[in-house]
Amino acid sequence: KLTNLALQPMINPQLVQGRVYLKCTFSQPTSKPPLQYMVIWSRLSTSGKKEQIQRDTTLQPFSYIEMNNINLRLGDTVFCTVTAFMRNTAEQLSLPEESKSFYAGIKFLPESLQIAEDGKEHDLTILSTVPIVCPQHGNSCKITLQLSIEDLDSQLPGSPNIALSLCQVDLLRVPYSESSCAAATLTVTAVTDFAQDGNRISCIRAEPVGWRDLLWRAYTANDAKVTVRDLPTGNCYSFTDPHIITFDGWCYDTYKVGTFLLCQSVSQAFEVHVRQWDCGGHRSATACNCGVAAQ
Repeated sequence: KLTNLALQPMINPQLVQGRVYLKCTFSQPTSKPPLQYMVIWSRLSTSGKKEQIQRDTTLQPFSYIEMNNINLRLGDTVFCTVTAFMRNTAEQLSLPEESKSFYAGIKFLPESLQIAEDGKEHDLTILSTVPIVCPQHGNSCKITLQLSIEDLDSQLPGSPNIALSLCQVDLLRVPYSESSCAAATLTVTAVTDFAQDGNRISCIRAEPVGWRDLLWRAYTANDAKVTVRDLPTGNCYSFTDPHIITFDGWCYDTYKVGTFLLCQSVSQAFEVHVRQWDCGGHRSATACNCGVAAQ
């Protein structure tokens, strides 16, 4: 009889003698006679369909598959499906149970961001779901990633819509925990461009550099997508015999002669000075703008 044995297969990465493996583990119910298990490894093809890459028959509650860059490589989404059989017979005892998908490679968390042109910093984590193999010479167990930005909506090349706190990050090898074998964190900020250019989409790309291991050499991670919400730019004015309109729309006049601080940011090195001179003559005390300096 086909029954649900709650095998609950799960995929975890393993580093065995300097080689990267994926291990499918599952529960082993107590049964007499003991059971044997068929484990089918599969991955998503480029068309989105599952294709079988390995089939194992085992008496143990686990199965391994090597990431050998041939039938399994970085960037693959992998599954393992387990079915229990009566030992020494072909009698199928359980329904097939499939694991959750496991993406082998580098991931951004979150995979997409929604931010605004308000100067706020947003955390972005880059992690590797597979162990990093140490080189034969030296003890530097890390992957160095070069980060780049592509503005998908920009009509001005060289003017990115976002800014990163780091141009390179090092993923240092750590014991596997919470779906991560190595991780680094940086911040993303929207560039305040003082232009009403609508919402724009940018991509953050991470590419391994200086790595000779065949597993990583030709690998490119999936991009992180960042949508920047355009915010209206504030304006303030000082004109004629100076009429002042502030950022929040308050209006007043000033008739003083001299040099004054018109505007100053409390968070960045930005300020505007204005110079006013006497332009009213003997009949009235009136001042007019005659100079401006901005940092």
